[in-house]
Amino acid sequence: MFYYLFEYLDKIDFAGAGLFQYLSFRAGLAAVTSLTVSMIFGKRIINYLQKKQIGEVVRDLGLEGQYEKKGTPTMGGIIIIAAILIPVLLFADLNNIYIILMLITTVWLGFIGFVDDYIKTFKKNKAGLSGKYKIFGQISLGLIIGLTFFFSNDIQIRENPQSSTLQQEFATIDYEYPTNGEKPLKTTIPFFKNNEFDYEMLVGFMGEHKKAAAWVVFVILVIIIITAVSNGANMTDGLDGLATGTSSIIGATLGIFAYVSGNLIFADYLNIMYIPNIGELVVFASAFMGATIGFLWFNSYPAQVFMGDTGSLTLGGIIAVFAIIVRKELLIPLLAGIFLMENLSVMMQVAWFKYTRKRFGKGKRIFLMAPLHHHFQKKGIPESKIVSRFWIVGILLAILTIITLKIR
Repeated sequence: MFYYLFEYLDKIDFAGAGLFQYLSFRAGLAAVTSLTVSMIFGKRIINYLQKKQIGEVVRDLGLEGQYEKKGTPTMGGIIIIAAILIPVLLFADLNNIYIILMLITTVWLGFIGFVDDYIKTFKKNKAGLSGKYKIFGQISLGLIIGLTFFFSNDIQIRENPQSSTLQQEFATIDYEYPTNGEKPLKTTIPFFKNNEFDYEMLVGFMGEHKKAAAWVVFVILVIIIITAVSNGANMTDGLDGLATGTSSIIGATLGIFAYVSGNLIFADYLNIMYIPNIGELVVFASAFMGATIGFLWFNSYPAQVFMGDTGSLTLGGIIAVFAIIVRKELLIPLLAGIFLMENLSVMMQVAWFKYTRKRFGKGKRIFLMAPLHHHFQKKGIPESKIVSRFWIVGILLAILTIITLKIR
């Protein structure tokens, strides 16, 4: 909103209004506003949740410090969502297709998570929203994102950009969209010299129908990624500050990818695809980081509030869609490695237990407890130390993800 106000003021030569045209300035404002919203309004929301007795229900899992969490307000994801939406609405270009997709993702999964938490807390139904409805919501979002990529001519890439064609360094140029509506269905694949992977290569056997088939494959992959990452974030949300801090690290990395992919100079230097208008997502990434760091003010050990599914599903979905938009979805297993490990630990535990029970008559476990962070709790490692070490691993994975831009 302020973006359009200052754009108008700049046209009438209002002093200082042109500052809003700088992406870095608006990204900084978004981060500061997000932190302010989460820290100021966060306490009020927590007090409201406490007054309504919207507290965490604790199951007996035999974990140290478990009962200390009983009654801690949940549904704190509302704080994160508000701290993302407010600065983005204020400082981002709301006509940008990528911003629109991220706003839809935030509200869509935030609503699903809110309904789940509402059923658990207000209706006192521990099961929450049925799993099939959650999956349906995630699939629906995947369809929206995938089909938008297919139908919208605002979503384009420029392969092998040449910054030498610019008349002036770091100038902003208008991108000419293909008039026939066709656009390359490519993504970044790490560790290869020409690291652009075309989905049509997967369905080359389809002949003249391979382009249509490639889009079907892409939409299915989008659905799988959104479902997997959002559920992975949900699994990770089991210790104070774990999911929040990990998400902040991932968000910062994706913000870097958005910036270099949206800048013709850097895209040319790094030999990566140039994605017109995607730089606007830096504003969203800044708001995302501010929201997660601000939430850590209350969620760090010992937590004053939990995000609940309202927050965890939203964070995971945002990360998934953001990675897809910047064409880095194949890097998700590395970048979101913490989420992946948490998901895999549960899958491995369940699968091995069922197999051994069927084979030997008694189920056996790989881990002391799943998800993985509970395994380390069972080993007697303090909760705060587990969270700190997971953050360190997350930072390491983020660095490795960034340097894949040059390791080929």
